[in-house]
Amino acid sequence: MTTPTAVQPLMASVRGEVLRLRRWPALWVMLGVFLLLNLTFGYLFPYLSYRSGGGTFGSEGIPVETLLADVMPAAVPDAVIQGMPMFGGALMLTLGALAAGSGYGWGTWKTVFTQGPGRLTAVGGTLVALAGAVVALVVAAFVVDLGVASLLATVEGQAIAWPAVGDVGRALGGGVLILGMWTLAGVAVGTLARGPALAVGLGLVWVLVVENLLRGVATLLDWLQPVADVFPGTAVGSIAGAVGATPASGSDGTPGVVTTLAGGTAVAVTLAYMAAFVLVTGLLVRRRDVI
Repeated sequence: MTTPTAVQPLMASVRGEVLRLRRWPALWVMLGVFLLLNLTFGYLFPYLSYRSGGGTFGSEGIPVETLLADVMPAAVPDAVIQGMPMFGGALMLTLGALAAGSGYGWGTWKTVFTQGPGRLTAVGGTLVALAGAVVALVVAAFVVDLGVASLLATVEGQAIAWPAVGDVGRALGGGVLILGMWTLAGVAVGTLARGPALAVGLGLVWVLVVENLLRGVATLLDWLQPVADVFPGTAVGSIAGAVGATPASGSDGTPGVVTTLAGGTAVAVTLAYMAAFVLVTGLLVRRRDVI
């Protein structure tokens, strides 16, 4: 009899956060930008390269048959996940930082923490709502990519070969892990900074600049290599590489995709980071003043 009573405040918090996120323009902007980038780099540029006979948009040396196969329905699991480690991760980290940090900037956390169901319950509602947004985005990206790929196959007179069920499951699961990890990182940084602007700046600098530079330096310093191998970006990039996305190499491949870790190891490291980010967020919320 005590379980429903304990769950009710959390469910109420989740409903409130879902309503807030649904009416929040920043959420729709982030999701829309991700879908646009995914279609642009996953389908528009490869298809234009195919139609021009290859040799454009970084496709030098790639046979036109391969360019066409990359935009067909069977390749959707690879296409949907290839931009998630870096570009999708940067967007979702920004979303998480805004969701947590804006509560301090607007003063809403102060009201919720003092008059609401409790600090951890309130933050738990935010995390559950963001998790729902991550799952919805991954599914939406897959559906949109599948629709575009099917349209291109019809236009080019190709037989539509659907991706294998196992490949679809790995792509969807990997996408949720990748974007979920970066979203939780954003929430942790937003809670630590207690404001959206600094949190977003720090997060983007790490995702787009610092981690890539450190991975490059690690190739020259043996003692740094083991540390670089378990960076957050390395872990999620290895998940994408294990699923089938093409690792970055020179001007080819997708930035952020690596094959440093085996698939199982990458998943374990990513889950460890997710748990750590949740723990850090909970400790900060529980022990610090809201002012």
